[in-house]
Amino acid sequence: MPFFPDVDRNAKRALLAAQAGWMLDAMDFLLFTFALRPIQKEFGLADATMGLVGSVALVASAIGGGLFGRLADRIGRVRALTISILVYSIATAGLATSSALWQLIAWRVLVGLGMGGEWSCGSVLVAETWPAEHRGKAIGIMQSGWAIGALLAAGLSALMLQRLGWRALFVVGVLPAIAAFFIRRTVEEPAIWREREPQRRSPWPIIFGPFLHRTILASLLASSVLVAFWGVITWLPSFLATPVAKGGAGLTLTKSAAWIMVLQVGAFFGYVTFGWIADRIGRRPAFFIFMIAASAVVPLFAFYARTPATFLSIGFLVGYFAHGYFSLFGAMLAELYPTEVRGTAQGFCYNVGRLASAIAPIAIGASAAKHGLGTAIAADSLFFLVGAVLIWLLPETRGQELA
Repeated sequence: MPFFPDVDRNAKRALLAAQAGWMLDAMDFLLFTFALRPIQKEFGLADATMGLVGSVALVASAIGGGLFGRLADRIGRVRALTISILVYSIATAGLATSSALWQLIAWRVLVGLGMGGEWSCGSVLVAETWPAEHRGKAIGIMQSGWAIGALLAAGLSALMLQRLGWRALFVVGVLPAIAAFFIRRTVEEPAIWREREPQRRSPWPIIFGPFLHRTILASLLASSVLVAFWGVITWLPSFLATPVAKGGAGLTLTKSAAWIMVLQVGAFFGYVTFGWIADRIGRRPAFFIFMIAASAVVPLFAFYARTPATFLSIGFLVGYFAHGYFSLFGAMLAELYPTEVRGTAQGFCYNVGRLASAIAPIAIGASAAKHGLGTAIAADSLFFLVGAVLIWLLPETRGQELA
C-alpha cells in the first residue's frame, strides 16, 4: 500500500487480511440469496420457510459477533479472525450437502456465526494496528471488502447457477479457508494486545460499569442505523420489481444483476471515502452528514426511481450514503473502550443492533400491505435521522490513541 508510507508492514498485512476476510465473508453469506429460488424449488419450501432460513443466519451473526469479540480478547485478534473464517467457509461448503430443511438451517446458523465473528475480530485488529490519524481510512478500506464480495457473489452465481447448480456454487465457498491459512502465518497480533495485562476478570463489569453510558448509546446508535439499513436492503429487490400501482418501482431492470452492481459500486466508494472524511473532519460530523443524506436519498429512490436513468443515478447515491457510514463502527467503537475489553464491547454494541434489525423486514412487510412498499421503505429510512441525533451524544474520538 504505497499510499501510507508511514504505516508499518504488519499494519498493512492486518488490513489486507481483514479486508480479504470481510470480502470473502460477504461472498459466502450472499451466495445463499442468489441460490434461494433454486433451493426453494428443489426442497418444495414456502416463502415464509425460506425467510426463516435467511433470518436464522442474521440472528446467528449477532450471536457470533458477541462470542468472537469475547474470544478475540482472550486468545488474540488474529487467532479469533482465523477461526471465524474457517467456520463460515466450511459451513458454506457444508450447505452443498444438505438434503433436509434442518440441515439447511444448521449450516446457515454456522455461516452466520462466522460472519458476525469475522467483523468483530477484523475491525479490532485493524483499529489496533493502524495509527490514529489513518484509522478511519483503514477501517473504510476494510469495510469496502463487503461491496467487492457482493459483486463476487453475483458474478459467481451468474456463471455457475444455471450451468452447475446451487450445490456447486456453495462448494466454491470453502475457498476462504485458504485465506485463513495465510492470515495465521503472516499477520502478527497487535502490539497493544500483546503488551496488555493478562485478563483475569470478566469484561462485563467494565462494559456495564464505568462505560455503561457509552455502551447504551453505542448500542442504540447501532440499532437505529441497522434497522434502517436492513429494512431498506432486505426489501429493495421486491420494491424494484413490484408494479408502480402497488407502490413499487416497476422496473424490469431487476431481472439482471444491474441493481446489485449499482448499489455495491456506490457502497464501495462510500466505505472508502467515509474513512477519509471522518479522519479529516471528525467521526461525528462525517456520520451526521451521511445519516442526513441517507434519510433523503432513500425516500427519493422510493418515490422517483421509475426509469432506468433515475434508478442508476439515485441508486448509486443510495449505495453511497446508506452504506458508507459503516466504517464508523470499526473505528469509533474501538476508540471508546480500552484494549482489555475492546473486542467484547465492540462485538456487543454492534450486534445488539443486528438483533434489533431483525424487526425491520417484518415491520416493513406488514406496513407495505396497507401503505405500499415504497412508503414503508421511505418511513424506515427515518431511523437514519435517529442515528444523526444519537451520534452527538457520544464523544468525538478522531485522532485518539488507543489505550
